[in-house]
Amino acid sequence: MKNRLKSLLIRSLTATLGNFLVFIQPKKARELAKNRITLVHKNKKHMSIAERLMRAALVRKLEKIDDYNTIAESNRDFWINNATELFEETEDGFETNFLPKSTFIFDLLKNEIADQTESFDTLVEIGTGNGNTLNYLSSAFPALKRLIGIDLSPDQIEINKRKFKGNNRLEFVAEDAMEWVKEHGHGNTIFFSNESLEYFLETQLQGFLNEVNQLGKIIFITIEPNGHYHDLSTTPHSQLYGNEPSFSHNYPLLFKNAGFKLWHFSQKPWIGGFDMQTFVGAKNF
Repeated sequence: MKNRLKSLLIRSLTATLGNFLVFIQPKKARELAKNRITLVHKNKKHMSIAERLMRAALVRKLEKIDDYNTIAESNRDFWINNATELFEETEDGFETNFLPKSTFIFDLLKNEIADQTESFDTLVEIGTGNGNTLNYLSSAFPALKRLIGIDLSPDQIEINKRKFKGNNRLEFVAEDAMEWVKEHGHGNTIFFSNESLEYFLETQLQGFLNEVNQLGKIIFITIEPNGHYHDLSTTPHSQLYGNEPSFSHNYPLLFKNAGFKLWHFSQKPWIGGFDMQTFVGAKNF
């Protein structure tokens, strides 16, 4: 009880200080809040204590959005036009979060591939961002001939091409994932997403997985967030997630609906233990 009261007191004090700083520094507050998604994901490592307090206060004040189409359109516009700043701000997340917490699923993938009689020589990452994960996978899976990173941001794709020009197995493409799959997708491919499918509407994601399933033999790995309140065993449909907001999808069900079988499913507490990171490995053969 004593620790809980202490925590509540600290929260109350930081909220008061944050609101006060926002009030006396409106120009700085507008600068911090120029974009909703950037505000939510702002890298605290590079912020002063005052900026952190202001950011927390501003996040609490974000208005609630309930219209799913508006959310999806707003998020898509951000990832096309404004994503490079966020990718730069959060680049250290690859070392601090992804490598120690998520790479176990690729050890499982190696076992899955080893059991197949046919080779999988192509990997496609949906929402490649700064390209660090794709570059890592090129080292982890030396037998892969092509590793293709798809992203909506033309600016980020050009940055990636320059950044990884020494790795000729990597290809970076600025395109919508569904359109790319329709035009260039083929079987014997591994698909991968890391916190990208959360920006699809449920109907869009189901349609995308349906389309991927038609390509031939596919292995799919996805690492995506779910709200801690989203019980996947009882709630089939997607729910709003976070302050961006994005969508907490029922990934196991969506994959099964598209004709995939799961070879892995697990969840880990994420973001201070208040949300879940969901790991899914699926295949259609």
